[in-house]
Amino acid sequence: MFNIGDRIVYPMHGAGIIENVEIKEILGEKRQYFIMKMPIGDMKVMVPVDNVDDVGVREIIDREEMKEVVDVLKGNRTAMPQNWNRRFRLNMDRIKSGDIYEIAAVVRNLMLLDIEKGLSTGERKMLNDAKQMLVSEMVLVCDLNLEEVEELISDAISQTAEEEKEEKELEEAQTE
Repeated sequence: MFNIGDRIVYPMHGAGIIENVEIKEILGEKRQYFIMKMPIGDMKVMVPVDNVDDVGVREIIDREEMKEVVDVLKGNRTAMPQNWNRRFRLNMDRIKSGDIYEIAAVVRNLMLLDIEKGLSTGERKMLNDAKQMLVSEMVLVCDLNLEEVEELISDAISQTAEEEKEEKELEEAQTE
């Protein structure tokens, strides 16, 4: 069970700090909720205490694991379906898992795709949502501010994009 002051991740919302535990009546039913303050946008989220296991609430990762997340961002793009609809569903499943490594891979893949040929409106929203989840956890783990974390992500993706471009140019030169 979690306590006030714990840093947790609520899948599909991101990471935050439990500020309080309150009993709220919603639709005539009284339930206990964690009141979680998000590090981005001064938002608060109510998490039903009795549902934390069902929805996959977990503690934030540690600094060592965060290095692995940055490595995922710097890693090669994973194969994705060319079909927009299939790609969208696959990425949504990865995000819903709440797994920080899967979310980082979605952010990397979509950012690289955006650089290469642009994103549809749906994929752009998905990228923004996934990036917000990733950033919220990175801010808490790394003790950095929003701008520093976004720069860290951007630098990692730029490095990957440059490496992919160089590989492509080398392949093209070899086939000539």
